[in-house]
Amino acid sequence: MRKILVPVDFSKNAMNALQYAVELFKYERSDFYIIHAYADEVYDHTNLVSRDDFNELKEIVHKNSEEALESVLSTIKEISPNPRHEYRTLSLFGSLIDEANDLVDRENIDILIMGTRGKTDDRKLTFGSNTLQVLKYVKCPLLAIPSGCSYSAPKNVLFPTNYLLPFKRRELKLLSTLTKSFRSTINFLHVSNYDTLSIRQEDNKDFLEASLPDAELVFHQEGAEDLTNAINRFVKNHTIDFLVMVNSRHSYLECMLQQSTIDKIGLHIKIPFLAMQNLQRY
Repeated sequence: MRKILVPVDFSKNAMNALQYAVELFKYERSDFYIIHAYADEVYDHTNLVSRDDFNELKEIVHKNSEEALESVLSTIKEISPNPRHEYRTLSLFGSLIDEANDLVDRENIDILIMGTRGKTDDRKLTFGSNTLQVLKYVKCPLLAIPSGCSYSAPKNVLFPTNYLLPFKRRELKLLSTLTKSFRSTINFLHVSNYDTLSIRQEDNKDFLEASLPDAELVFHQEGAEDLTNAINRFVKNHTIDFLVMVNSRHSYLECMLQQSTIDKIGLHIKIPFLAMQNLQRY
């Protein structure tokens, strides 16, 4: 049974991500945990003047959250009446990061799926603040679905890597399952001026091949340049419909995240983006 966590803020983008999730895992027996973390909605309210006001507002927001979750559940069951899928809704008074991490640990969640942007839907940003926080701090693979991205089978996958990281078997198994279901091609992109790999890189590359036996693997190398330009160009030139990166120390993605936000370095993602977490985040 695949366990999938989908945070929602009841925006169009969140509903789109949920619809994508149920389509992506339509061939698998899956347990969907649909959560709404609403603490910020209470604490950030401008009219709070007393503890009584706070408690009253908290009850109102909780009730509205549960009603909205019931509406989401009804909608998704109507859109995708899949007998392989089970759904659980949770209305939680807490921060999204804390509640997601607790649920990931408690329920042994396989993947978290959410929209790249939520209610604010700032189209100048690739990722909204909540998505970036989840990407940095929640210890679980994250699949981010761009605003307006309609579902299509992930036939052509791009996986940029420098082959320096040891990969997690569990997360590669998740990728293997997805690519097997859709007979995908995985394009590994190594951006480097050196044609020869180190022994460590060769071993990690061999491990990747052994862990993805059912996918067609294609290995590419491009001369060293700005990494994000290389990724953006590859996505455009090869009609990529799914991007995979590893989030870990010394990874391509961590280097990007250290530069404040992805938007400042120009990684313009208009396709689903799977970030695999290879090390516990702090």
